Amino acid sequence: MQMAKAILVPFLVAVFLALITVRPMLFMQQRRVPAIVAALVIVSAIMLILSVVGTIVGQSIAEFTAAIPTYQARLDTIVAGALNFAVEHLNADESIRDLRSIVNPGFAMGLVATLLNGLRSVLTNVFLIFFTMVFILLEASTVKTKFEASFGSSAASFERPSAFLINLGRYLGIKTLVSFATGFLAWLLTWSIGLDFPLLWGMLAFLLNYVPTIGSIIAAVPAILLALVQLGPGEALGVLIGFAAINVLFGNFLEPRLMGYGVGISPLVVFVGLIFWGWVFGPVGMLLSVPLTMTLKLALENDEDTRWIAIFLGSERDAQYELESRQADS
Repeated sequence: MQMAKAILVPFLVAVFLALITVRPMLFMQQRRVPAIVAALVIVSAIMLILSVVGTIVGQSIAEFTAAIPTYQARLDTIVAGALNFAVEHLNADESIRDLRSIVNPGFAMGLVATLLNGLRSVLTNVFLIFFTMVFILLEASTVKTKFEASFGSSAASFERPSAFLINLGRYLGIKTLVSFATGFLAWLLTWSIGLDFPLLWGMLAFLLNYVPTIGSIIAAVPAILLALVQLGPGEALGVLIGFAAINVLFGNFLEPRLMGYGVGISPLVVFVGLIFWGWVFGPVGMLLSVPLTMTLKLALENDEDTRWIAIFLGSERDAQYELESRQADS
């Protein structure tokens, strides 16, 4: 798969975008808009949004990447000062100074630059993404007819694949809306305190919100470090509290209520998926790791023979709900 990464990654991005937009596509068809027209309108709108956002954020990425050595030097100075203070005023062991060679606070900033540059390089393959999306959306409008022709016209023949596609589209749609709100609040927070590159931190929060738990931490750390370097410890603490509040609001309260049950993933599965898909497909694989894993989970959940695997992949909350449902039925 790594050898085919140059083709597979843009293809997966196109599939991801198509799954988000398939419901608007079907809605337009119900209003008697021809399939080809609906597909072209939706895909053109997505490409326009990506182009505008990519141009604006791309400039911030370039400026941020160029400024990383300066931020790295300031962070090294802050770390060295903190270690010296601990030795001289807090009676810490002299060997604690050696931590300076181990601790690398600038790593998080470098990771951000690598992640966003990787995504930007994938989005440059705009023609492959465009045409793949068009063909997927056109095919989506014919799936039901093909299933009926293959397996019969009964409603039961299409029930499982239909439920799978509906659940997956619903999950990705809600996740995208929540991610957009998260990114907007992250931009508003960093812009309001005067932090450099607020659009970058908003985009990062939007993208990494697709990765539960771990993503919010990865998105917050570089912004907090930059606030420490640029503005001071008080503002860095404010950014920390702000990101924590945003994460608690959406991750612990709003999103679970919108999603309902059956769409949670075990933190261990999230972590393993992040490593595996990141290794296979690079930075974009890390961003798509949870949607890819969720696709697998929902597919397994729609078959009674593999449902137990989906339960193990899911969260404790979902397992508890499954247990209570079985007890209620018995």
